[in-house]
Amino acid sequence: MEWLIPVLIVVGLIVLVGIYLWATYNSLVGLNVRVDEAWSDITVQLKRRADLLPNLIEAVKGYAAHEKAVFENVTRARAETLSVSSPADAGVAEGHMQHALKSLFAVAEAYPQLQASQNFLQLQQSVVDTEDKIQASRRFYNGGVRELNTKVKVFPNNLFARNLGFAEREFFEVTDGAAIAEPPRIQF
Repeated sequence: MEWLIPVLIVVGLIVLVGIYLWATYNSLVGLNVRVDEAWSDITVQLKRRADLLPNLIEAVKGYAAHEKAVFENVTRARAETLSVSSPADAGVAEGHMQHALKSLFAVAEAYPQLQASQNFLQLQQSVVDTEDKIQASRRFYNGGVRELNTKVKVFPNNLFARNLGFAEREFFEVTDGAAIAEPPRIQF
């Protein structure tokens, strides 16, 4: 009978460790799914912006056909944005896109007739809305990555999280901070 108490203590400890591992694993899975979902939201918004750009370029081309380099830069940045596969690639592409959009809107400001075009104004507003959604999606994604990375790094999770297939994720950070320090200026 004296051996029953140590056995119950050992069994109790094993059950507690099992419950802890089960709960931690499930929370890691949940965080991983949330980060994947947030990345999906970012790619949707990047695609939406990329889909708006050809129409915006066409609207500006009608007034400023001689600004070929600006249009080529926007087209190149659009293609780069559509081909991203990781947050690091997206950060680089986002910097290029912001530079291209700033130059496109700078060209547009030089043409008062273009500024008065209802179609152009609607396209500008759509781009602004999409930029806001990209920033919100980026904040949500980076928040999820922060939570997941913290959970993977803390003790004792760090002892088994990597063995279960959980790894730290990359933040979505724009490599050229000056590119997004000031959003594209749009005047109505």
